[in-house]
Amino acid sequence: MPGILRRILLVEDSSADAELTHEALLEYAVANGVDWVKDGAEALDFLFCRGAFEGRIFEPPAVILLDLKLPKIDGLEVLRTIRTTPHLRAIPVVVLTSSQEEKDLIHGYSHGANAYVVKPVDGAEFIKAVGSLGVFWAMVNAPPPALSPEAT
Repeated sequence: MPGILRRILLVEDSSADAELTHEALLEYAVANGVDWVKDGAEALDFLFCRGAFEGRIFEPPAVILLDLKLPKIDGLEVLRTIRTTPHLRAIPVVVLTSSQEEKDLIHGYSHGANAYVVKPVDGAEFIKAVGSLGVFWAMVNAPPPALSPEAT
């Protein structure tokens, strides 16, 4: 898929944080589109093209920005599922959370997070952090080749 900008998957239950994330990516000129889902169950439905996303043609995101504290299915379970599914496991996942708890940090990395970022409380710092993440993971980093669910 060289030359095609892969979209970013934002898994975030807070509409305020999702709005700030969109603002940060625009401010940092990250041209990748963003798909926003509001809970862990919706994230898995999106990735597996089922439920409300049935019929969606699978295309791996450039990066998944994943909150941990999510309704229905928490972020660690979403991460665990991604890392144990052959056609999803190579997708970069950045945990973007308000949790500074050491156990969450340990669990995030032990379940395969590529990065763990604590959301800054200050709006300007939040925009700077997310904008930098977007630039690196969506524009600088070379994503792994796309694998179709059928190929695995």
